Amino acid sequence: MVIFTARITIGREKIVMDSLEAKVKANKLGIKAILAPAELKGYIFIEGNNIDEVRKLVTGVPHVRGLIEKEVKIEDIENFLEAKAPEIKIKEGDIVEIIGGPFKREKAKVIKVDEEKREAKIELIDSAVPIPITIKADLLKVIKEE
Repeated sequence: MVIFTARITIGREKIVMDSLEAKVKANKLGIKAILAPAELKGYIFIEGNNIDEVRKLVTGVPHVRGLIEKEVKIEDIENFLEAKAPEIKIKEGDIVEIIGGPFKREKAKVIKVDEEKREAKIELIDSAVPIPITIKADLLKVIKEE
């Protein structure tokens, strides 16, 4: 397997990927993977059996500006393949607003943060009886830091 890079019109990476995937299915080409990293605008990585198949794939596809015919090593693009969860910026004692789920737009105080599970235990501020709720940290927006 070899990996090559195609130059794409910036902002059209998703459209080109969809076109390439449709062309692979229609022509039964030996393409194994197509990757358009969000951090790298204007480029798509294509893994195939050989340069001829990759060249055949990108030929005639709108928004493809060319093929860089130098093989890319997997080590060079590994950082684009690793899923990285964004850092949790919520701390105990912070006042947060819930931005999704059944308690959307409610304000709460953070009691405990579980970094590993990416969850936070909170208490709703406006409730008559404080009830601890565990919620995904991605659904919380910090209003006031402690």
